[in-house]
Amino acid sequence: MRLALGDRSLNLFNQSAAGSAGNLSFDSQLLDSSAGSLGRTGHLTMAVCLGVILLLGSLSNLLVMLIFVKFQAIRTPINLILLNISLSDLLVCVFLTPFSFASSVRGRWLLGKAGCKWYGFANSLFGIVSLVSLSILSYERYATVLRRETKPVVSSYTKSWLCIIGSWIYSLFWTLPPLFGWSSYGPEGPGTTCSVSWHAKSPSNFSYIICLFIFCLVLPLLTMIYCYGKILLMIRKQVSRFHLPSVQKREHHILFMVVSMVTCYLLCWMPYGIVSLIATFGQPGTISPSVSIIPSILAKTSTFVNPILYVLLNKQFYKCFNLLIKCQPPPKQLQTTLNSKASQDFNNAAGGTVEIHLSCMQTDESPNQRDAGLPPTRNQKTPVVSL
Repeated sequence: MRLALGDRSLNLFNQSAAGSAGNLSFDSQLLDSSAGSLGRTGHLTMAVCLGVILLLGSLSNLLVMLIFVKFQAIRTPINLILLNISLSDLLVCVFLTPFSFASSVRGRWLLGKAGCKWYGFANSLFGIVSLVSLSILSYERYATVLRRETKPVVSSYTKSWLCIIGSWIYSLFWTLPPLFGWSSYGPEGPGTTCSVSWHAKSPSNFSYIICLFIFCLVLPLLTMIYCYGKILLMIRKQVSRFHLPSVQKREHHILFMVVSMVTCYLLCWMPYGIVSLIATFGQPGTISPSVSIIPSILAKTSTFVNPILYVLLNKQFYKCFNLLIKCQPPPKQLQTTLNSKASQDFNNAAGGTVEIHLSCMQTDESPNQRDAGLPPTRNQKTPVVSL
């Protein structure tokens, strides 16, 4: 009788241990992530970086939101896509970065398993929305240039809203599967942030990460390279007939902006994608926690790089920024210019689109002529290229 009870208690103990092992999978991942801990100095360094990103990202994106709220004239269809990018970046700064910052200060993840899943899902969701919106923006600029060569651009708020909704649906399509068994979310790096479980060695995880890399990172990058490359070719083709210094200066400005956009995309996201692929398909321990945090920090810098590069460096937004800082109302000339049919191009330029005007009839001395030292002439066609 005693032996039977002993066997029964032993079986119950084994079952309990087996169940506990299944529940400790997250804890084992967390221990593996922190096995090569950064040490107190490393965690504090990461906390400082995240604090700077949190401050700059929140301020820059809130500033963009304020500009959109205060200046009704720049609420154009294509600017809604810029607003979507700033919104997704702001959500990262407000709802995610504070937790990774606090975890880095404490040197361990603070929100448990459910919080880790939520963090990984939300971080992927907002990040992919931003990446897809950047590619949509590049295509809209490209399409604007094409249409401008054939017929006037017809603004469509409906189309912009469809693009915005589509970016969120597309992102949900790729971020929901890990919650239902196709891959999973878990700790990454030194164990103070969470993302897709890059280290899981399973066919399901391999297939998901390959699809995620292709459709959410490489595809937007190729779209941007193709669209901006075509824009540059069109601009060079159109302005090659003009040798005015101001026109060439505008072309160089557009070249600088395009190169900056693609370069920042590569610097912010490609290291993260490459390191993730190495962690997935490479030998265990190939990527140490100290190395893995660098791409993660770079990816998070996009939250303040995007508003600076795409909005605050734009001339029209910069004018609105100055008015906002000085607490001045928008001048009537700005409202009239942006709302008039004759300045529809200025509307698009506020959103960063590229315009090429080859039919501007100059009846007086133009800035282009003045810069080139040419005498004023009548009915001279000069291009105006804006970004």
